[in-house]
Amino acid sequence: MHKTVKRSARALAVGVFTLALALSGCSSNNSNGNSANGTTASPAANGDDKAPVTFSVFMSGPGQQPTADNKILKLMKEETGVSFNMEFLVGDLQQKLGVMIASEDYPDIMSGDDKLINAKAYIPLEDLIEQYAPNLKKHYAAVWNQIKDENDGHIYVLPSYGVYQGTITEPTYQGPGFWLQKAVLEEMGYPTPKTLDEYFDIIAKYKEKHPDMIGFESLNFDWRVFPLQNAPEHLAGHPNDGAVIVDNNIAQIFADKDISKTYYKKLNEINAQGLMDKEAFVQNYDQYLAKVASGKVIGMFDQHWNFQDGETSLISQGKIENTYIGFPLLYDGAEEWYRDRGAVGTNRGFGISINAKDPVRIIKFWDQMITEDWQKTIQWGIKGEDYEVNADGSFYRTPEQRANADQTSWQVANKITTMHGYMPKIQGTYSDGNAGDPGTQPQEFFDSLKPYDQKILKAYNKKSWSEFFKEPKENNIYFPAYSIVLKDGSAAQLAQSKLNDLQVKFLPKSIMASPAEFEDVWTDYVNQIHKLDIKAYEDRINEGIQQRIEQWSVK
Repeated sequence: MHKTVKRSARALAVGVFTLALALSGCSSNNSNGNSANGTTASPAANGDDKAPVTFSVFMSGPGQQPTADNKILKLMKEETGVSFNMEFLVGDLQQKLGVMIASEDYPDIMSGDDKLINAKAYIPLEDLIEQYAPNLKKHYAAVWNQIKDENDGHIYVLPSYGVYQGTITEPTYQGPGFWLQKAVLEEMGYPTPKTLDEYFDIIAKYKEKHPDMIGFESLNFDWRVFPLQNAPEHLAGHPNDGAVIVDNNIAQIFADKDISKTYYKKLNEINAQGLMDKEAFVQNYDQYLAKVASGKVIGMFDQHWNFQDGETSLISQGKIENTYIGFPLLYDGAEEWYRDRGAVGTNRGFGISINAKDPVRIIKFWDQMITEDWQKTIQWGIKGEDYEVNADGSFYRTPEQRANADQTSWQVANKITTMHGYMPKIQGTYSDGNAGDPGTQPQEFFDSLKPYDQKILKAYNKKSWSEFFKEPKENNIYFPAYSIVLKDGSAAQLAQSKLNDLQVKFLPKSIMASPAEFEDVWTDYVNQIHKLDIKAYEDRINEGIQQRIEQWSVK
């Protein structure tokens, strides 16, 4: 679970796929006589890089189809000849992956997933990059060893986030935090909670005045279980390493530790006060987003990118006061480490499947898309339509252009955000000094804010949302530990899976229990954890940490 992942870039690629869906709808099983490894002659290999072609794509998250007349889609097709038949995730990801693996019915392109890697559903990419993609090779040069699979040394997925150039700017904040509605903060006199008690006291007082509001929300669905599971590590002063905390390069689970018990006991208490959403642990992701978009959720722990679609809906409804600010709550004595430097998202991006009909054409397309000209088009839009250029060369948007960008109806006709979220991208700044996208251009960011948001920031004496969190420390070389691959079917993978199952079952149970029953439920939970082969899981994570220290360190 990453974060930030999702530091979103406003962009190009999603739309191209929708146009394809409307125009052609080509199946991933159409081979055109080309082998999966790209060695058979193809239009791309023979130099015909603009011949019309359609690739099928699967994305492991939900998304909204761009319109068939999306202007960026048209431009991409005109310039590259490439279209896409796009499929977003609907329902349970693990079920979907299981069906795909069992049938080996893979599209040409798939978003990265360890389960698919373990099933050998992707082709290696390093030779294709070396031969056909000099721009991609340059883009990933500094992290080349990091993006290799730890088991066999191949590159199966091109990471979509965490590869920076130039200056890193981040006025928005996409990572983990304890979030509160701006309207709540305004009415309560702009408080700055630092502890769980202070945070939930704000929620309790506001809900007392507004009983129709939902106090504290959470999510315990599919792979998106981190809103329920990850808070203890941050409260205790650790970065997001997933199910483990790491001290002195040694990892251990924290699910059975006091830092977890303290947190869930607090949730048990606030549930007894009627502050916890009673549906939190039975709802799916779409229902969770719908509640955020309703404007009735006071607060939650989550990573911003995970609920941002709900905020986008609020903005489109004109309910900006119901969007959120995150706070880095801490236990006594803990040192804050919520923000991180955006580690490269190993195995999270796009890969080419073993069924792909023309891997050479696909890699050449991505190579073209990573150039600065295309990245500016993808992330900023069309010059003169979506942004302007000052005399000093800096990019900016007019009030009308900013207003357009806030509208969902405009976005689906003029942007292709979701697909680009999975594609290789430039983060940081371009060679001319402009930021990768409007959201990270400091002056453009502040100017783009609504007067209401500018008022909120001024009340807190801040200029951006990221300033509510400390500047991130240097990442540990192995970070994040959660991306260390667990071999499918191994003792480590089974232990991790069973641990997650216990968390999915027992954490809601412990929270929803009466306060008098909490200790018994928690003791049962910890005892069940200790019956698992946790050592196998921790040993594998620690083995991976040591491998990364040895292989990734600059020598």
